[in-house]
Amino acid sequence: MNTSLQTVDLPFATKLGSGKVRELYELDGDLLLVTSDRISAFDVVMDEPIPGKGRVLTELSCMWFELLGEILPHHLITADVDAMEDVPHEYRDLLRGRVMRCHKAEPLPVEWIVRGYLTGSGWKDYQREGCVSGVSLPSGMQHASQIEPAILTPSTKAESGHDEPISFEVVVGMIGEEIAVAARDAALALYHRGRDYAAERGIVIADTKFEFGIFNGELMLIDECLTPDSSRFWPAEEVKPGGEPTSFDKQFLRNYLNGTDWNKEPPAPTLPEEIVAATAQTYEKIKERLIR
Repeated sequence: MNTSLQTVDLPFATKLGSGKVRELYELDGDLLLVTSDRISAFDVVMDEPIPGKGRVLTELSCMWFELLGEILPHHLITADVDAMEDVPHEYRDLLRGRVMRCHKAEPLPVEWIVRGYLTGSGWKDYQREGCVSGVSLPSGMQHASQIEPAILTPSTKAESGHDEPISFEVVVGMIGEEIAVAARDAALALYHRGRDYAAERGIVIADTKFEFGIFNGELMLIDECLTPDSSRFWPAEEVKPGGEPTSFDKQFLRNYLNGTDWNKEPPAPTLPEEIVAATAQTYEKIKERLIR
């Protein structure tokens, strides 16, 4: 089951596009999200897949969708490929554990980033300006300091290249105040519920990214949810202001790449086998910590 999957061709469905990690298909009016083992860092897809990564992302997303569904409706219909009668039997083993059949919502053109701890680009912003994406924070904070209450720092969704931070006022101008406020409130509520669940299992969710869409006129949680690709997970016992907690997410890969002379532009550098294996182990570890 550890065979890696980089691309997939489903001739029985209509292909809608490819993301950095997922292949998007339409089948009988529904969306099929197929999660590959591709991995991106600094918005560049690496050449080497991470074995088992796609199944980890799918399993975690499904768990979170079920857990958080009372806060906001989500797009997941089923992840049981054997219940999808219109998927030919010869493709089911390939898709098992990697596919989510979802409602086909209209995505909002915004990434909803919630930060509960100071790290990543937020830490760089704070060191430079004393604020994160225009949100002022108290002076004297350090790396891995908790941001209480958590803050929303939305960004654009770039088709290519890098996402850019935007203010909430810009978001309102893009999608309207009613939807913007509802999505903001949902993102914060989803983060807090997820944070509390993870804390019971000794994990800190430092920050995360949500995506929302509109389906039948209603706001809906779409894409993935609280996975190692969209979030930073830390072991709670290592988290303290000024610390550098171990990352149970793709920050492990980012840290390796930061130690190379790669300029963060395509083409991606070749990843050593030991880095691929260690990254796969990191994904598996966070799944084991959260799903139990």
